[in-house]
Amino acid sequence: MQTVDRQTFINAMRNVASSVSVVTTDGPAGRHGATVSAFCSVSADPPTILVCLNTRSRIAGYVAENGVFQLNVLPDGAEDIAARFAGQHDAAVADRFDGIDHTGALPGFAGATALRCTLTQSVTEGTHLICFGRVAEVTMGAGPPLTYYAGQYRSVAEREAEE
Repeated sequence: MQTVDRQTFINAMRNVASSVSVVTTDGPAGRHGATVSAFCSVSADPPTILVCLNTRSRIAGYVAENGVFQLNVLPDGAEDIAARFAGQHDAAVADRFDGIDHTGALPGFAGATALRCTLTQSVTEGTHLICFGRVAEVTMGAGPPLTYYAGQYRSVAEREAEE
């Protein structure tokens, strides 16, 4: 089967809005976090999600070794956290968590919807490690999520109800 070229695929994905999340982990490999956009629900029985991590990223190795991760769906207005954990401040800040309010053994952020997971399996596909996590705990966020669309952070807008 033929596949589309890389740039056509990237252009198509820019037309898909997604929530902005930070995956965090802590354990024997150490603490780390990274901004991700590729995650989804897999099953409600048992509660399971998946998250896609670039195999060349530090977070992929940390999650694999620690065996646990937390997906933090960032709240609207958390662009600074998204940028920090996307590595945009790595040259100026040695630890991405420095100066950012976070809580918990697997770091979470104020207002974020957090899903704490145990890694159940991982599969490599192309450039990414697909990590399946059994959800052990959920913390509900406050308000709508921060979203990303067409290369920019966006806010979710309520639609007027039609009468």
